Amino acid sequence: MASADRFRRRVEALLAEADVRVDGDRPWDLRVEDERFYRRVLAQGSLGLGESWMDGWWRTEALDELLLRLIRSGLGERVRGAGELADALRARWGNPQAGRRSFEVGERHYDLGNDLYAAMLGARLVYSCGYWRQARDLDAAQEAKLDLCCRKLGLRPGMRLLDIGCGWGEMLKYAAERYGVEGVGLTVSREQAEYARALCAGLPVEIRLQDYRALDERFDRIVSIGMFEHVGVRNYRTYFRVARRCLAPDGLFLLHTIGGNRSRSRTDPWIARYIFPNSMLPSAAQVTRALEGRFVIEDWHNFGADYDRTLQAWRDNIEAAWSRLPARYDERFRRMWLFYLAGSMASFRARSIQLWQLVLSPGGVPGGYVAAR
Repeated sequence: MASADRFRRRVEALLAEADVRVDGDRPWDLRVEDERFYRRVLAQGSLGLGESWMDGWWRTEALDELLLRLIRSGLGERVRGAGELADALRARWGNPQAGRRSFEVGERHYDLGNDLYAAMLGARLVYSCGYWRQARDLDAAQEAKLDLCCRKLGLRPGMRLLDIGCGWGEMLKYAAERYGVEGVGLTVSREQAEYARALCAGLPVEIRLQDYRALDERFDRIVSIGMFEHVGVRNYRTYFRVARRCLAPDGLFLLHTIGGNRSRSRTDPWIARYIFPNSMLPSAAQVTRALEGRFVIEDWHNFGADYDRTLQAWRDNIEAAWSRLPARYDERFRRMWLFYLAGSMASFRARSIQLWQLVLSPGGVPGGYVAAR
């Protein structure tokens, strides 16, 4: 009993630093349902926090606001689980995105079911940040983002566009219909590939289930939206080498990626186990080191604050749809998914992670590049 009290007092003191109270009455306060919560969080850090939420050991009325306070306080950097050292060593010396493992995120995350994503993402299956500069709702924000990408790339009829990590094919469909281009899309998800082929039927678009490293052919433009987060730091140079060899000398490459404020070699252990295996967020320093000598940075646009609003719209959509989804999305899955969305909201709201769009050219645009906004 004494040790249990000690664990509770320790967790309460840590949470107080983030302005979170145990059994408090504010929306972001935490209500403990199982006393094992305290030991688990101290032993396992963020993994224990997320798993104990999934198991129903604690609750809160405002999960995103609670997690926002934890992130802003920096507690995640101080309370780490014992398994994180092994994870760090594997990330340092291994290459979890190489070979067959590059398809793991497709199988475990993107192949969960198109019904889940259709319920969450809106009219278009676009699983990345919307552009809310003038948009009033999610569908308008996603269309604005697709058009922004097309305008930044200067797409014109007859151009050949490569989409690295094409998802469900929405970018290629939009570019082919609105800008008259031909396209090739790469994905590591069978569910995405099947959907994208049907979506783009009748258009000059080819969808391939293929790792980007196997590609060696020429394109006028390249776009990659929300895929670079799965590349891994040990493969960044290879990624940009492939993009460079596939891009025409006068071409442009638009890279759309979430980015971190600090250089790391691995992701949060809960995210790695339950959401995005083998993923990591690049820092600006890691990106620039990897593209050095291969590309000129023509534009670097940060609209990370828009991702919080996008995620809130996704949460509202999925909350309204749970009762209509198949039974395989059970209560534990629902709690897992909401923790993922809330943690992402909190991270962008805290500005601890960003959303970047880079426009790159092989040798610099003559006379200079004028960026669309």
